[in-house]
Amino acid sequence: MPEPVISVMLIVPDADAAVAWYQTALGATELWNLGGVAGLSLGGAAFFVHQVNPDNPAETSPSGITSVRIEVFTDDPDGLVARAVAAGAVQGSAVVDHQVPWGTHRQGGFTDPFGHKWSVGDSSPLL
Repeated sequence: MPEPVISVMLIVPDADAAVAWYQTALGATELWNLGGVAGLSLGGAAFFVHQVNPDNPAETSPSGITSVRIEVFTDDPDGLVARAVAAGAVQGSAVVDHQVPWGTHRQGGFTDPFGHKWSVGDSSPLL
């Protein structure tokens, strides 16, 4: 049996606009696009966008508070957050140093124009 793979699917009001924003703001690469559902990659990590489906209440975009956040790890968290904010994201926590068991970890975040919260750090505790 193959190992499980976890991915993120972000429900958005306009999939084409979201694909364009994630490409411009984050440097994501489009893997495929079925019209309303698309696969993207950011630094080799695949994620998906799915347009809101008014006939399915499980497929709605966040409005207000969400307890889920997407974590991105990059060599330049300051630059990625600044790029996202310049493209229309709302600044979240400032990118600052945190002392953690594996050393100094630089992290901050933003909320994208579709209501999804992102944290951006310089190293992953999972690796």
